Amino acid sequence: MPQRTTRDRPNGCPRHSKTLPREPESAAIARRLVRAALADWGLENLADDGTVVVSELVTNAIQYARRESIRVTVEWADAECVRVGVVDFSQAPPVKRTSALEEESGRGLALVGELAEAWGTQLLPWGKRVWADLAGRE
Repeated sequence: MPQRTTRDRPNGCPRHSKTLPREPESAAIARRLVRAALADWGLENLADDGTVVVSELVTNAIQYARRESIRVTVEWADAECVRVGVVDFSQAPPVKRTSALEEESGRGLALVGELAEAWGTQLLPWGKRVWADLAGRE
């Protein structure tokens, strides 16, 4: 069973995280984790965007990362911002592509860019974290 942690970080930010196998079924588990974290914090208004964003980030990690597992994190950064992240064992940064209308894939990071307040990649000594900040919209 994948490991799940819920705890306050040293910086005081509440965080949910879960290690998942690098397989397509993990996207659904990641969506449930995001919904549960947002419900815990009374931020259900971010759930629709959050589940799409985490699905795209997990899908990229499944497709391009190395090793057998990924880690999904959901951190309440401040009163109006939640950071969703996916950590994997590849240092290759994600590449935002332009896809033709007839293509079935390649729009994930463009969609993340539309739904997130900001997104980026943090290189780690053994891999990377791809993150997206979600904020309430007017």
